[in-house]
Amino acid sequence: MLAGDLSVSRRLVVETYAQLTAEGYLVTAPRARTCVSELAAAPAATAPRATANAPLYDLRPGTPDLGGFPRGAWRRAHAAILRDAPDDVLRYPDPRGAPELRAAVAEYLRRVRAVVCDGDRVVICSGVREAISILAGVLADAIGVEDPGPHERGEILTAAGSRPHALPVDGRGLCTDGLVDASLAAVLVTPAHQFPTGVALAAERRGELTAWASHGRLVIEDDYDAEFRYDRTPLSALQGLAPEHVAYVGSVSKTLSPALRLGWLVLPAWLVEPCVEAKRLRDGGTPTLPQLALGHLISSGEYDRHLRRARRRYRARRDALLRAIRRHLPAAQVTGMSAGLHVLVTLPSDVDMRALDDGAGRRRLTIASVGQFRLAPRTDDRALVIGYATLSDADHAMRLLAEAVADATG
Repeated sequence: MLAGDLSVSRRLVVETYAQLTAEGYLVTAPRARTCVSELAAAPAATAPRATANAPLYDLRPGTPDLGGFPRGAWRRAHAAILRDAPDDVLRYPDPRGAPELRAAVAEYLRRVRAVVCDGDRVVICSGVREAISILAGVLADAIGVEDPGPHERGEILTAAGSRPHALPVDGRGLCTDGLVDASLAAVLVTPAHQFPTGVALAAERRGELTAWASHGRLVIEDDYDAEFRYDRTPLSALQGLAPEHVAYVGSVSKTLSPALRLGWLVLPAWLVEPCVEAKRLRDGGTPTLPQLALGHLISSGEYDRHLRRARRRYRARRDALLRAIRRHLPAAQVTGMSAGLHVLVTLPSDVDMRALDDGAGRRRLTIASVGQFRLAPRTDDRALVIGYATLSDADHAMRLLAEAVADATG
């Protein structure tokens, strides 16, 4: 009936209803009408502990709201796979990953991130660190990294047998002109939401990067928090532009919990077998039961519903943080997209960053500057990277930070 009223195909209506149900907007049940759901109110953040030595507020980026983990859905997923899975799943793991999870991840990434893949191109690993380490070990050559960029990338690449090479970042993402004279086998990049600056890789640079990779090189795309864009639909994955020249890396560390140690590689055909063999020799395979639970969570639609709730919660906390910065640190400049779990806050030029770190510590604040995310750490970067996913009282935290900034100014 609806298809006729709208003059569209019945298949389009069915697919639209399925997507709205997966994201939590609609509720369906056997022999019952489809209804609009009452989206659950965002759970309150856990208040900071008032112990003598623990920080009141840890403002460093990287940790999601652990109190928002969908314990009930995860418990039901585990119960379902333990009830229904055959005994064979208790054998040693497949180093590629459980077929059920690989298929679920491939379907999810095609639908949400426009990644070009199927389950045969997916390798399950123990988080993004292992994924990057596997690739670095297989390539065993110089790899370009964003500077500043995600924490410990240089150490991870070096330990795996590669040589990290710093590439600058500006307001339009990775500076691709630095690739011309660099002899690199690959570039590791965060194009959808550069960490920590918070910018997106400009369209022309996306094209330049994939064109560079088409000459026997590789782009490693770390899509670490693309699920969290608050003002518009996020950019599609870079991998979709050049599937045979981009290795796509993702995990549930930001969306669910870093404790799960579950991530994935989506690989060009020529890299699948070398990476599977490296994974086999490394640890024999990622534990199967958590993989099956995650696959069930994705396939059942619970993962989409969890992400919808998380987006609402994180957007509210980001807005609260921005209001608090405007109130208590009016001279600071906030940059970056309305996305992710952190903001970049540049302080006035007369702030002594060493003194600020000391003053923040006295007020039981833990802070991180951009300089900590450089390949060669620096202490003169006046920008702070502030994570808000676990921030329970942004106004109080920014008032304390403003006091520390005032003490460190002059």
